Amino acid sequence: MQSPINFFTVEEYLQLEQTSEIHHEYLGGQVFAMSGGSKEHNTISLNIASRLRFHLRGGSCSVFMADMKVRIELVNQNKSIFYYPDVIVSCDSQDKERFFLNYPCLIIEVLSPSTETTDRREKLVNYRTLESLQEYVLVSQEEIKVEVYRQDAQGNWSLTILGKDDELCLDSIDLNLTMADIYEDVINA
Repeated sequence: MQSPINFFTVEEYLQLEQTSEIHHEYLGGQVFAMSGGSKEHNTISLNIASRLRFHLRGGSCSVFMADMKVRIELVNQNKSIFYYPDVIVSCDSQDKERFFLNYPCLIIEVLSPSTETTDRREKLVNYRTLESLQEYVLVSQEEIKVEVYRQDAQGNWSLTILGKDDELCLDSIDLNLTMADIYEDVINA
């Protein structure tokens, strides 16, 4: 038996998402339910977001966690995408929408077994279409490992892989985090 695939407009999706008990990501009309995270996932996200919030407090940048969406417009495909990153920073005064950001400079995803492939492939490709994005960071919850995708002034992207003895340098917001900061109460860094 075949089931029909439901397609939603952006407006329908945003309206439904306001009353939904679970989050859904939106890819060109289709919605996909998100799974819940582990204690480790939550702790790592909170560690990072709280340090970013403290660092950026009182300035022109804002930090958001899990409940804020990022909107991506793939103009060449006439498609809208909405993702829920784990941690997002926007320093752009044009970001005035209540439920999503259009101009993030930093996106951080904590990898989970159920989302790792999507974070590494689909989201990496789609996030890199955002002109405002300077850094995309993937944080492992299984080991002390952080991957930083960074865009230079010419628009080229590079990858830096960090381990236990490294610091995460977030150039987009001028902040350095130690692995102990990131993995506090999760893994002995």
